[in-house]
Amino acid sequence: MRILFNPADYRPDARVILLGRDQTLPEALAPALKTARFDGELASVTEILAPAGVAAGRLLVVGMGDAPAASAVAFERVGAAVAASLVASGARSVAIDMSGVAGSIGAAPAAAHVALGALLRAYRFDRYRTRLPEKKKATLEEVALAGADPGEPEMRALSMGALLGVAQGSARPPRLLVLRWDGTEGAQAKPGAALVGKGVTFDTGGISIKPAQGMEEMKYDMAGAAAVVGAFAAIAGRKARAHVVGVCGLVENMPSGTAQRPGDVVTAASGQTIEVLNTDAEGRLVLADAVWYAQEKLGATTVVDLATLTGAMVIALGHEYAGMFANDDGLADALLAASAASGDKLWRMPLAEAYDKLMDSPIADIKNISGGRDAGSATGAHFIGRFIREGVKWAHLDIAGMAWASKDLPLIPKGATGYGVRLLDRFVAEALERS
Repeated sequence: MRILFNPADYRPDARVILLGRDQTLPEALAPALKTARFDGELASVTEILAPAGVAAGRLLVVGMGDAPAASAVAFERVGAAVAASLVASGARSVAIDMSGVAGSIGAAPAAAHVALGALLRAYRFDRYRTRLPEKKKATLEEVALAGADPGEPEMRALSMGALLGVAQGSARPPRLLVLRWDGTEGAQAKPGAALVGKGVTFDTGGISIKPAQGMEEMKYDMAGAAAVVGAFAAIAGRKARAHVVGVCGLVENMPSGTAQRPGDVVTAASGQTIEVLNTDAEGRLVLADAVWYAQEKLGATTVVDLATLTGAMVIALGHEYAGMFANDDGLADALLAASAASGDKLWRMPLAEAYDKLMDSPIADIKNISGGRDAGSATGAHFIGRFIREGVKWAHLDIAGMAWASKDLPLIPKGATGYGVRLLDRFVAEALERS
């Protein structure tokens, strides 16, 4: 069964409305729901004839119980109730209206747990049931979560001004993608590492706009996030015996009347203020809030971030190696070993106090560029390092020269390379998995 989030122009066979015990009944549905004695009990299901204006053949109203206090388990029960009602109903698709539904866990997690509940409850193993009546065969193929807009309001509540500042010039809202894989069966409470990716889906440079030549390649500025997602697919696919979390900051950097301006000062989620001197140095702003989230909200004490961060890295290492900056020798050695084993080549670069001082701002805690051309990759790394808590092991991989191939390579055709997926998967296998 497929799960869809906020599909455009979706026309399902059935629609679902979620109502809590103390919520006011919609005027158009009130008579039917009162007749059916609907009381909002958690996971209760009442099917009524869809009124005029509802683009679906059937309408289900599902109880949320005490909606404001709804937990992850409650949302899973709701998703399961929907699936149980429709799995063999003849309906192939259903849209669940999640508008304004957040419970005690937030809108995005609520939608995810509804989806999980639906997937679990819809499972059928009918391969050997040769005489199963047609009416009892599973029909439900798609569950769409409509109105489940994650991210931006919650990011504002977390004061992610660095990430949101990058996104404010785009018509497309930002997202923070959070991933978790725990193959330790609960034996490892905290994640062994967080993998953090820069996901700038297109980078014009913003108000500090890039030259036109080559800008079409800026669709690959999300390669760090893509590597994290690809690594999680590999980690989950082989059921790695590790507990790993992932955070990807997803934004588009565009110039517009609402865009961030050079000279603006933003406040990151960590509370640090940033003087934005160049809006084309946006990836580090995205990562500032993403690495904070990985540490503060997910409890990571080891962080590895990947980003197509600086052109200076291409000048330094070309297209043969990605640059690695690390504050811990053990972590650096583990990544270099994974690099050698996977073929995703890394070269360790230096961190130094002199580079860090170049990022001091006269009016804020830090500025987003040093103001000069010297050591551009190192100063970019030190910017991210300012958002790493004391005692946290951290490595920054600048993959600017490795994410895109301008010609066919021995193992890779021209275009996106997938750099980092094999590297991260091997790192998890060799450095984090429990025997």
